[in-house]
Amino acid sequence: MTYTTAIFYFFAAILVFAGMRVVTARNPVHAALFLVLAFFTAAGLWMLLEAEFLAITLVLVYVGAVMVLFLFVVMMLDINLDKLREGFWDYLPLAGFVSVLLVIEMALILGSRHFGLEVMGTPAPHPADYSNTRELGRLLYTDYVYAFELAAVILLVAIVAAIALTLRRRKDSKYIDPAAQSKVKRSDRLRIVKMQAEKGPVARIQDSGEGGA
Repeated sequence: MTYTTAIFYFFAAILVFAGMRVVTARNPVHAALFLVLAFFTAAGLWMLLEAEFLAITLVLVYVGAVMVLFLFVVMMLDINLDKLREGFWDYLPLAGFVSVLLVIEMALILGSRHFGLEVMGTPAPHPADYSNTRELGRLLYTDYVYAFELAAVILLVAIVAAIALTLRRRKDSKYIDPAAQSKVKRSDRLRIVKMQAEKGPVARIQDSGEGGA
């Protein structure tokens, strides 16, 4: 067994253990921390494949942003753990069947026939000036540009749909339409009225006082 293979099995064992603890941990905070460990371990596996950009992106985006947000939300919410455990044993048979089915499917797909060393060997070492970021960008915008653009459109549609579904207008709150604001004209905001000058009540009182004196 080579040095790289030993490191791979070490990271793979930690990743499997962290994934199992994410599912079986009773405390949501502990489950989120085990998921952080799984992300770090997956980043180590990316480093073994000389995909440094993907490894750094995984750590910065998922661990540095997504999981920190998850931890804040889980720690701020008052989660009743006893209520979460209710009905666990009722759904266990169905969950076990689905889990076994997923394991069988992954074994058939990720077996040695499609992902073995004979089909996908160890990547060749690259020179020191090799940039996988440049290579990833070249592949995304040349060979996979249509799939990349299609994924971007699908994500944009999902964002718009999520905003449209969660947007609620309250009757007791003021609402400003930006489209109506941009179409406003000067005549809609300002109106000049020409009227005759009149004496006010103060002037009339003064006149009546001077006459009495």
